[in-house]
Amino acid sequence: MTAFTVEELIVPQTIGAADAADFIEATELRNTVEALGYGTRELEMTPAETLPFWLDTENAPKRLFGVRVDGALVGRGFYEVNVGKEGGERVAWSAVEVLPEFRERGIGSAIAEHVETLARDDSRDRLLVYVVSPPAPGPRLEAATGSGSVPRDNPEVRFLLARGFALEQVERGSRLPLPLDDGQLRAAFAAASAASGSDYSVHYWTGATPERWLDDLAVLYTRMSTDAPSAGLEEPEDVWTAARVAAEDERQAASPRTPVTAAVEHVPTGRLVGFTELSVPPDTTRSVGQFDTLVLREHRGHRLGMLLKVANLAALHEHHPGFPSVITFNAEENRHMLQVNEDLGFVPIGYEGAWRKQLS
Repeated sequence: MTAFTVEELIVPQTIGAADAADFIEATELRNTVEALGYGTRELEMTPAETLPFWLDTENAPKRLFGVRVDGALVGRGFYEVNVGKEGGERVAWSAVEVLPEFRERGIGSAIAEHVETLARDDSRDRLLVYVVSPPAPGPRLEAATGSGSVPRDNPEVRFLLARGFALEQVERGSRLPLPLDDGQLRAAFAAASAASGSDYSVHYWTGATPERWLDDLAVLYTRMSTDAPSAGLEEPEDVWTAARVAAEDERQAASPRTPVTAAVEHVPTGRLVGFTELSVPPDTTRSVGQFDTLVLREHRGHRLGMLLKVANLAALHEHHPGFPSVITFNAEENRHMLQVNEDLGFVPIGYEGAWRKQLS
């Protein structure tokens, strides 16, 4: 096996910076590998769209690595920690992506070994990765949750098993074709509003979070890390504050994507108890991303998940028309949210495994 040099790649402060070339090339590699995994380019992100996620060095610092062959980047990986998470000092996140024509040469192993060494040197006791598994015939590997599976003989599955990873969870990627029918949207919103009752009221905003909701959204983001299913990954609590929400909004303002948020207020207390976010790209030929959706556990059972999703889809339909689809991800064991999505018309487009390796 050839020994490959794993180099650290620069994460620029702006896409227009003189040192942005590595990051741009690495993003293009990521898009190529992900498109092969899902069979569509609808999930791709431009370098300018992904950069804000890399610039949160205070709460979630990341390092980017690559391997070159004849000067061209053919493999990349990242190493991420989260200093804002309770217990986060024991966990690291990573991924390895290699162009198909350069696989089976040891490039992926070199990057993975480099990242795992960083994690061990950093006293992390577990490493978590999320990897798409394309459909394939043959035996299946079941997730530890008992919900969902991946093709046992897929290259990425064999690679992870050989490196000591265990499949903890499977996430489903789902696509909603657009546009939606006006009448169906109105009927769905009316039905969800009637089911939720007068104790709940929906609010909308585009872009930065209104100041009055910063504290409440910080609670919702924090609870997103504890209330959403995470199987045996043991994802640590990610603690948010109003200041962190505002700082994240400021970073996102530099992205060409537009966040569109719907949140539901519990009227008797005046507090937000649920939210959902859409991420709208600047180009109407591309898919809209459905990002976080959460209803606090103590307020479930009132059809608030459906109310929020229909409300935000209606806002998208009215203010940002012309997009071909919305794409979202949910854990396979999250049957309630999957049912909400299926009722709205989402259909599966692919699956990714959530894997854990115990390092200590």
